[in-house]
Amino acid sequence: MSRYDLATAQWRKSSYSSGQPDNCLEVSDNHPGLVPVRDSKSPHGPALVFPAASWTAFVDAVKDRQLPPA
Repeated sequence: MSRYDLATAQWRKSSYSSGQPDNCLEVSDNHPGLVPVRDSKSPHGPALVFPAASWTAFVDAVKDRQLPPA
């Protein structure tokens, strides 16, 4: 399993988290080919790292409402 050093990562909240202070998703940019994602309630906890193409496909599916409700 690969590990990524995200100690100096610059995190930003998802624009879709606006108005939801307890349900915020943060992403970090400038990682070629990768998208690190974490829960803002746990900034020192683990982050998930997705291939950029997979993350883009997921975001597009959410925007297009192609995912079943949870």
